[in-house]
Amino acid sequence: MVDYLIIGSGLAGISFSEMALLNHKSILVMDNNSQNSSKIAGGLYNPVILKRFSEVGHAKEHLLIMNEFFANLERKLDCKVDYKLPILRKFFSIEEQNNWFSASDKLNLAPFLSTNLISRKYSAIDSPFGYGEVLQTGYVDTAFLLRKYKDYLITNKLFVEESFDYALLQEEINGIRYKDFQARHIIFAEGFGMHANPYFNNLPLDGTKGELFVIKAPALDLDVIMNTSVFILPLGNDLFKVGATYNWKDKTDIPTEEGKAELIEKIKEIIKCDFEIIDHLAGVRPTVKDRKPLVGTYSNNNSIHILNGLGTRGVMLGPAMAKALFENIEYQKPLDRTIDIRRFNKK
Repeated sequence: MVDYLIIGSGLAGISFSEMALLNHKSILVMDNNSQNSSKIAGGLYNPVILKRFSEVGHAKEHLLIMNEFFANLERKLDCKVDYKLPILRKFFSIEEQNNWFSASDKLNLAPFLSTNLISRKYSAIDSPFGYGEVLQTGYVDTAFLLRKYKDYLITNKLFVEESFDYALLQEEINGIRYKDFQARHIIFAEGFGMHANPYFNNLPLDGTKGELFVIKAPALDLDVIMNTSVFILPLGNDLFKVGATYNWKDKTDIPTEEGKAELIEKIKEIIKCDFEIIDHLAGVRPTVKDRKPLVGTYSNNNSIHILNGLGTRGVMLGPAMAKALFENIEYQKPLDRTIDIRRFNKK
């Protein structure tokens, strides 16, 4: 018997797996490689919602947990996954500059918005009004991280590659049984695959398709993350990740011509140099209508749990949400009502 059987090895799944291992709990992870939103994600973390100049909820706390979490993982896996890079917001007018500086005066945003106007000239980018710099930002190489963590799990015989059959899950007095596996608890971290889960498919997981490019642009000397209508993330060797689109109707992970055309148009609005599309990626983000994660326990069984709905902020939210769920299960620490799935209970 293990303490936790974890279904899914995306950002949510590995966040909980590592949180359990750090607390000396035994785990087994099961995945069929069907969900790819974590693998193709931009991996950015940013404590500010730049469209509205508002703070991401609990940003300071989540960044603290995230930084410690990924630092531990880098030591454990002996590799680099967390890259601290500033995000620059391009200004299109004097009014946008003024809005930025007004926001930077707010107590909750002051730690994250620099009051220095960045006027540096980047080749192939016109920006007569300069940039604002967001602090405490960067990105995690999610695809590399997930591969390395899966290798770690396989090496330690903690991973089973197969599809989960919900019909074979048996509820027992002190946990669950699945085929030949027994566990005190089961954690469903399936991303958009949750729609097939009979325990939690009543929850309003909407799903938003995102498409990204990897482009090659030798004339672009960008060494920061640029954020305008899309983000441009330098990967080295003249390669850049660019994204993302938002499609609320298409729930497939197949790249589309519409997404391609939209990204090309937005790239050409920002950079004035030639570029080559090296890769075109797509995935469905596990987003929720109220933009909050789905964390909690099945109403009829205290051994069945969910960690999902991390949306576009999986890197920043994953470790904190995993910690919250773990402490709720092990120490009965109440979940914040904004993330607890009980917020959807009918009154």
